[in-house]
Amino acid sequence: MASTSANVSDGYGDRILRPRPRKPVHSQLSQISNASETNGALETPSSGHATGMTSGRSTPVPIDAPPSVKSLSTARKQVRAEQRRRIFPTIEFASRVSHFDPSSDYRDFHGFFNLFWIGLAIMAITTMLRNIKDTGYPLRVQIWGLFTVKLWHLAIADFLMVASTAVAFPLHRVFRAAPAGGVLTWNKGGMAIMSVYQVLWLAFWVAVPFLLDWTWTAQVFLLLHTMVLLMKMHSYTFYNGHLSETEKRLRALDDPSTASRAPAYIYPTTDNPMGTVASPTRSQANEKTGRERDEVDDDADEIAQLREDLARELTSPIGNITYPANLTWSNYLDYTCCPTLCYEIEYPRNDRIDWQNLLSKVAATFGCIFLLTVISEEFILPALTDASQRLDPALRTADSPLTALEVLLVLAETISWLLFPFMLTFLLVFLVIFEYVLGAFAEITRFADRHFYSDWWNSTDWMEFSREWNVPVYSFLRRHVYSASRPHIGKANATVITFLISAVGHEIVMACITKKLRGYGFICQMLQLPIVMLQRTRWVRGRKTLNNVCFWCSMILGLSLVSFLPRFPPKKGSRVLIRNHVFLADLLTLRLGMSPADQSRLECEASRPRHVVHFCSNAREACGNMSTILAVSALGHPEEASRYDMDVERASDWDSAPPKILPDL
Repeated sequence: MASTSANVSDGYGDRILRPRPRKPVHSQLSQISNASETNGALETPSSGHATGMTSGRSTPVPIDAPPSVKSLSTARKQVRAEQRRRIFPTIEFASRVSHFDPSSDYRDFHGFFNLFWIGLAIMAITTMLRNIKDTGYPLRVQIWGLFTVKLWHLAIADFLMVASTAVAFPLHRVFRAAPAGGVLTWNKGGMAIMSVYQVLWLAFWVAVPFLLDWTWTAQVFLLLHTMVLLMKMHSYTFYNGHLSETEKRLRALDDPSTASRAPAYIYPTTDNPMGTVASPTRSQANEKTGRERDEVDDDADEIAQLREDLARELTSPIGNITYPANLTWSNYLDYTCCPTLCYEIEYPRNDRIDWQNLLSKVAATFGCIFLLTVISEEFILPALTDASQRLDPALRTADSPLTALEVLLVLAETISWLLFPFMLTFLLVFLVIFEYVLGAFAEITRFADRHFYSDWWNSTDWMEFSREWNVPVYSFLRRHVYSASRPHIGKANATVITFLISAVGHEIVMACITKKLRGYGFICQMLQLPIVMLQRTRWVRGRKTLNNVCFWCSMILGLSLVSFLPRFPPKKGSRVLIRNHVFLADLLTLRLGMSPADQSRLECEASRPRHVVHFCSNAREACGNMSTILAVSALGHPEEASRYDMDVERASDWDSAPPKILPDL
């Protein structure tokens, strides 16, 4: 019993057997000596109590003992009392808040981030197991195959698109070399030439995927990359154009008699987002002295101050490079790869590349793409397909017409099915772009500023969300759209113009995905402005929890609506996609007695991205109500479509009248 209990003697000599604690109590509550832990006995020393190191009784101190002896005896008693083990340990109570309390300063919730990935992993594993049980294959192939269609076309087109942006570099050198006041200077012909080129460049590369009949995945990838490079090219040309005019003004001051005395224009930066014509040197000096800024009476001092302002504008914020030393091919290529949309002469850099971090971001990118594909294949596409079939008037009989109530019911059901999948899709797309892809490019280029997003999940209105969820695009729009237009049209109109340009970009992306230009994305984007005005009224303003809940509700509902509305209402005679090509192979095998080899061949053909299994809903008009056409048509290859046409009777008549199938199927 010595190893699990302790013999304790009280003041009257009673011996009590008590269990030894298995783990020490809090250090602030009790301090057990190492000797008691080693011997396995619980010590509760006190006056007249046993210990593991003494006889259990202290020597009485005589009454006439010196004060020093009495103080030592008292100290021993106090120490033994502090070490006495209590049956019920003291619990420390204080005025504290919980971790989720709004007034708590605790902000480390990384465990929920890990839980998010664990949940997605469980979802992917269970989905693959269900697919193996149903079809024998872990994954569907309908969306997976889209990634490989005309892949070489995409690679070549993307390379040519990136290369075509390099025209901005030699054109800028032409604008810079033009004499002051010439037609080809930036303020005269250069800005117009680059603006026209960028508009034509954007129109051409947006039309290329439509002309080449690409899949929507390749088309969206090229479009997003096109918009990124358009903003990069615009920032590079317009900022360097401003610097070229600044350089001309600085050189013109060598002859002050003919030079302009207008204040230097300071281009918008992070510290000065609006841009200004005030001299930062003079402003800072006046702030220190507390005096109003007055015009310089001395002409020489005014020229010197203006020259200093222009020279500072031509120098990078870090101070290592001065325009035009940045006009090199290496600088342009480096800017093309840097994860930013706003050009600067020089960026802060890290000392080296963290290869482990880079590899982890690359792996995370492909992992997120895998999860995005699984979610789209298993949860989004079936819901959209089912809704399209239920809303297609051509697939309904005269006895059961499509009513408005049924349309609303289908709409509500589809949105409810898409809420969670689209929320996951949005979060994964956000992580892929802003955390992993941009982070990987930042690591490759040693780009030190990794502020690609803020805590947008705490947003209380859409204006705050637009500032925080996509910092590179927000910085570009604020610098090159809002700040450039505000001095001419005012703050309110500049805000509308900024949202208008953003809405047009979002609508172009939606049009490429759905192959339809309905304007739903544009309308939803512009509706953010009145919503922001409503949230900033005195009845709602300041209610952070309420506004954040409204933000998330509108975010979730908006994603589902924007994805569903372009498919509604379906046109008469539209083709309804059959999601599961394996179902087609099984159906033909059961009804027509196809061999397993023919079934495998049909399944392989149907899984190719250029082939889509569909019902022709206009078959009722072509073949009557007693039949439908089941076809595997080759997209982009009309001459091959006729090879796969099958005219079949209704399913109830298939046993007696099997359909006629071409031998080469």
